Amino acid sequence: METILFLAHTEADGTLGRAAMESLTAAKSLAEATGGTLVAGLVGENVQLAANAIAGAGATKVLGVSGADFAQPRYATDAAAAEALCKAAEATIVIAAGDSRWSRVLPGVGHRLGGRADLHITQVNGDGGVSVKRWFYRQRMEGSFSRAQRPWLLGIDPGTQTPWQGGAGETAVEPVAVDAGTRTAVTGVKAPNTDEQTIRPDAEVLFVAGAGWTKKQADGQVHLDIAEQRILGFLKGAKASLGSSKSLVDLSSEGGQVLSFMTHLNQVGQTGATPRHPKGLATCCHGEEPHVVGWRFINERRAINTDANCGWAQGKADVLYVADAFEVMEKVNALLAE
Repeated sequence: METILFLAHTEADGTLGRAAMESLTAAKSLAEATGGTLVAGLVGENVQLAANAIAGAGATKVLGVSGADFAQPRYATDAAAAEALCKAAEATIVIAAGDSRWSRVLPGVGHRLGGRADLHITQVNGDGGVSVKRWFYRQRMEGSFSRAQRPWLLGIDPGTQTPWQGGAGETAVEPVAVDAGTRTAVTGVKAPNTDEQTIRPDAEVLFVAGAGWTKKQADGQVHLDIAEQRILGFLKGAKASLGSSKSLVDLSSEGGQVLSFMTHLNQVGQTGATPRHPKGLATCCHGEEPHVVGWRFINERRAINTDANCGWAQGKADVLYVADAFEVMEKVNALLAE
């Protein structure tokens, strides 16, 4: 019988994030399908609030590694905490959110325990044995596989599961002692203001900008300053996340005019990211296959393009607005301001 460990870290306020709740759904479903035992393992400065929030999940026990040393993401302390929790739970399957904090830790922990680790998991099945699914080759092929080796550590891709919603309550946390033993100290965090961030994984809308924003417009001139104003205005007003076509982010290496806030981190598509947002809006993009790959997991796709025969019109967008993106976004931003 499998022992499934739900591994999670707390947020700054002591709660569990959306990605953690999604991985809890996968862990609970697997435990029910296999008839296994579900154990929760929490890491953070104080884990009691998080433990109470998942009291109704059906875990037989809640293990916790807490203290100031475990408040901030850090490989040494996170790896030590995860290893200790896996040993304390005697886990055969470990399920954690595939966020940046756990993704860099799970492979190392799997090596320490003599097990295996797989990331970017999109589905976990427990019928007739444990198997998982994930995408390969830039999300063009989906594969299903299983492993006999234990423990097996799985990082669940955020956005692939429904967040667990259950009753909160009071539950006891069994402390697990861990010697942090690190020579590094977190002295602070430097990050841009929320309004300055352009990549927001939890945003409701993904706004994708294409190279058309940097081309000559109807008056024969390039209006890069207006383009930046329109795009940033929408990102701020709608709290949207920014994506970019490869052609746009490559303009900097080609000596072309570029948007000052655009980097390769914003790139989506065949050689970029494949974000998962409820809605997406593409502007000044031709919408061919490289872009569509990056949009595969967007639930509702809309596009703005002056060409009615562009790639987006060929069944790749749910709605196509045949209009000038500069004019449309000016109107949209005005409505958002109201």
